[in-house]
Amino acid sequence: MTEAATVTRGRPAVAAAGRSPWRDAAMHLRRNRAAMAGLTTLCVLAVLSVAVPLLSPYAIDEIFWDAIGTGPSLAGGHPFGTDANGRDLFLRTLYAGRISLSVGLAASVVSVMVGVFWGTVSGYAGGTADSLMMRFVDILYALPFMFFVILLMVYFGRHVVLIFVAIGMVEWLDMARIVRGETLSLKRREFVEAARAMGAPPAWIVLRHVIPNVIGPVAVFATLTVPRAILFESFLSFLGLGIQEPMTSWGVLISEGATQMETQPWALVFPATFLAATLFSLNFLGDGLRDALDPKQR
Repeated sequence: MTEAATVTRGRPAVAAAGRSPWRDAAMHLRRNRAAMAGLTTLCVLAVLSVAVPLLSPYAIDEIFWDAIGTGPSLAGGHPFGTDANGRDLFLRTLYAGRISLSVGLAASVVSVMVGVFWGTVSGYAGGTADSLMMRFVDILYALPFMFFVILLMVYFGRHVVLIFVAIGMVEWLDMARIVRGETLSLKRREFVEAARAMGAPPAWIVLRHVIPNVIGPVAVFATLTVPRAILFESFLSFLGLGIQEPMTSWGVLISEGATQMETQPWALVFPATFLAATLFSLNFLGDGLRDALDPKQR
């Protein structure tokens, strides 16, 4: 009886010991209600933005001359109302989500890929290589962001893809510095020293020991890159260098709605609500990823 009880009590410990760190992190993330609510909200917004042609029979540039500047009305076929030009705001808000979320996702992917590679190589190599690589980062920091974007527009023409490239090529600089700092700390840890003493090549040490241990800060910073990229895109569109009609984004809609806030508040409320929901969801998800990927936070 005692032996059976001992075996039974030992099973969870064995199962927990055999669980991979990634599965353990996923389990802790699922237990975080705020993070899961944020992830669910982001998924819903993404699905709505992609499936918008199925949700509205109108075209994004269709003008309703008899309903210019009307308020929200389900009976009238415009649940979010119309803007000052008579276009359906529900349709334009969901289409705007495509651009805003795409800009944020593209900037995050570029930031993570380039920043993690640059930061880990610079931090682990050290010495002259580290100094040269970080001086290059400092030079890019010194270049005005708008100057870089204008050069791209002049040489390659105005295109939405260039916005993704321009924002992504700026956002990776912060990621590289964060990863470099973490790498400088990790390469002096005992497990890295042990791997080096056993003759492991530097590339294997970086891939096996360094990068997995910087995933926590990287994931958190990546969730913060999305709202920054959305704000960058809004700023460019406001100056006439970003999204152009008939395409739109949440930043453009908010900018237009702010000028009509007193007479048509719905033109500001709905896109601002979608943007705020995205930002809050990303913050909750980032906090959940930080807690799940960092054993010290559990």
